[in-house]
Amino acid sequence: MKKAIVAILILISTLSAFAVLWVQFGHSSPSLKKFSSYLELRAFIEERPYQPRRYPTTYLSFWNPNYLQNFLRTMSILPYRESPYLTGPESFVNIQSTDVNPQFSDTNVQVEGVDEADSVKTDGEYIYVVSNQQIVIVRAYPPEEAAVLSRITVNGTLKQMFINGDRLVVFHEYTPYSQLMTFISVYDVSDRQNPEFKTQISVDGYYFTSRMINDYVYAIAKKQAVVIGDAVTLPTISSAKGQRVVPATDIHYTDAVDYGYVFTTVVSFNVKEDGQQPTDETVLSGYTTSIYASMDNIYLAMTHDGNTVLHRIQIGNGQISYAADGEVSGTVLNQFSMDEYQAYFRIATMSSTTRTNVYILNMNLDVVGKIEGIAPGETMHSARFIGPTGYLVTFRKTDPLFVINLMNPFNPVMLGELKVSGYSDYLHPYDENHVIGVGKETVPSDDDTFSWYQGVKISFFDVANVSDPKELAKYEIGDRGTDSPVLTDHKAFLFDSDKNLLVLPVSVAVIDESKYPYGVPEWAYGEIVWQGAYVFEISLATEEKLALKGTITHVEGTSAWDTSRHISRALYIGNVLYTVSNAQIKMNSLTDLSEIGVLTLIE
Repeated sequence: MKKAIVAILILISTLSAFAVLWVQFGHSSPSLKKFSSYLELRAFIEERPYQPRRYPTTYLSFWNPNYLQNFLRTMSILPYRESPYLTGPESFVNIQSTDVNPQFSDTNVQVEGVDEADSVKTDGEYIYVVSNQQIVIVRAYPPEEAAVLSRITVNGTLKQMFINGDRLVVFHEYTPYSQLMTFISVYDVSDRQNPEFKTQISVDGYYFTSRMINDYVYAIAKKQAVVIGDAVTLPTISSAKGQRVVPATDIHYTDAVDYGYVFTTVVSFNVKEDGQQPTDETVLSGYTTSIYASMDNIYLAMTHDGNTVLHRIQIGNGQISYAADGEVSGTVLNQFSMDEYQAYFRIATMSSTTRTNVYILNMNLDVVGKIEGIAPGETMHSARFIGPTGYLVTFRKTDPLFVINLMNPFNPVMLGELKVSGYSDYLHPYDENHVIGVGKETVPSDDDTFSWYQGVKISFFDVANVSDPKELAKYEIGDRGTDSPVLTDHKAFLFDSDKNLLVLPVSVAVIDESKYPYGVPEWAYGEIVWQGAYVFEISLATEEKLALKGTITHVEGTSAWDTSRHISRALYIGNVLYTVSNAQIKMNSLTDLSEIGVLTLIE
C-alpha cells in the first residue's frame, strides 16, 4: 500500500513538473480573448470608457463595392519618354565596372533574413526610388549606362516598397470612399522599361510597416474601431479573390487600452503568386507603437497605463496565427528595444520614473528574468541586442553605455558601464567586439545639473572586455542644430566592414559667432548651411580608427533648405557609391569619391 501511495505521489510530481515545462516553453493557449459574435464586439466597443466617434448612417452610402472594383483598375504605368539627363565626366576610364555580378549594399535591417520596406531599393543592377510620388526605375550599373528606364504612378500616397527578383511590391495609401486604405500593388519588372501590373491587395486602415521573408510579405495596417450609426465597420481585405470582411469571431481583443480601440491587421501573401487569397490576423487593442519581427514571429507593442502590452503572432511560409500576449513595465523606444534570441524575447523599456528596465520573456510572453531600475533619473536613448549581449544608452549629463549579459535568460547580469560625453540614438554592430553609436555630443550646463546637446557625434566602442567598455574613437559634426536622419531612421545608415565604409546623411548647422559678442552660450542653435553625406573610413587596422574620407552634396548653387536635394539614402554597387535625394542620384568612386555622374529623377 505504501509503495502504491509513493508511486502515485511520484506520478503527480512528474505530471506537475511536465505541466510547468509545458507552460514555460510556449505550449499554453494565449490568454487574449476572441469575440463569440458581432453583437458582442459592438457591445464591447460601445461600453468602453474610450468610445470611438459615432458617424451618421449616411456615411454608409460611400460603401460601394463597384466603386472599389473600378478603383482597383485605375493603376497606371508611365514609361519614360525622353533621354535621361546625365551629367559628369565623359570618360569612365577610371571606373572598374566590368564586374558581371558586383557586390552591392542591402537595406540596413535589424534582423538578417527579414527585409524591411524602404523608399530606396537596389538589386545590384537597378535602383528603385520613391521620387516625387512616383516609383522611378533606374539602370544604375555599370555607371556609364546609368539611365532612368521607367516610372510607375499610383493613386494615393506612396509609402515604401520591396524588390524581390523581378517582382516589385509597392505600398501606398488612398481614400477611395472616405475611408483610408492601404494598397499593396505588385509589378512584374522583368522588363524594367515596361513594368507590368500583376495584382493588388487592399486593407482597411493606414499603412504601418511591413517585412519580407523569402518570398512572403507581411504587411500591417491600422484602422480605428468606429461606430457608424449602430454598426462597427470591421476590417475588409480585398484581392483578386474578392472581398473578405474579417468576422468578429476571428478577432482577438484586449481590455488594455489607453486612448481608443484600433484594429491592427496583419496580412501575408507570396509576391510571386498572382491571384491568391492573402492570409490575415486581426487584433482589437490600443495603438501599436512598434513592432519587432524575427524569422518566426511578429511582436506588436502598444502602451497601456505606462506599461507595454505585447502580442506575439507566429508566422511562417505566409501563414499567420495568434500565439501569445503579455505585459511589462515601461514603454519602448522603437523596434531596437526588442529582440528574439534562442526562443526568448528580450525588451528594454523606460518607466515613468525615468528608469530603464530589461525583461526576458518566454514564448508565452511570461517574464522569466529581468533587471529593473537601471540609471535612475536618466532617459534611455537607444538599445540594441546582439546575440547574448544587450547594450543600452541612457543620458542626463553623460552617456552611460551599459553592457548586459543575457546568456542566462533567468538571470541577466549587468557587466560594465562606460561614461562619455554625449549620447547615442542608434547603435550598430561593427563586429562581435565593437559597436558604432550615432547621436549627439553634449556640454554640461552652467549649474552642472544637465547637459546641452550639440552637433552629431559618431562613436566607435570597444566592448571586447564587457566589464570595461571603451570609446576607441569619435567624430563630431557641426554645431547645435546639426541633425541626421540616422538618429530616427536606421535605414539611412550605410555600413560595410569589408569596405571599411560608413556613410551618414547629415544636415550641418553652424553658429554665427558674431551674433554673440560675449561668447556663444551652450544653448545657442546654428543655422543649416549644408546638407549631404559624410563618408568615413572606419577600421581597426588604422591609427585613427574613424576618419572622414570626404563629403558629397546634391545642394549646389541652391539653398541648403531645398529638401528636394537632401540626401536621404546611400548605397554602393561594385566600386560606385550612389547617393539618393528626391531630385537626383549622384555617382562617386568609392576609391577617392571623385564624381562620375548625376542622374536627374524629377521630370
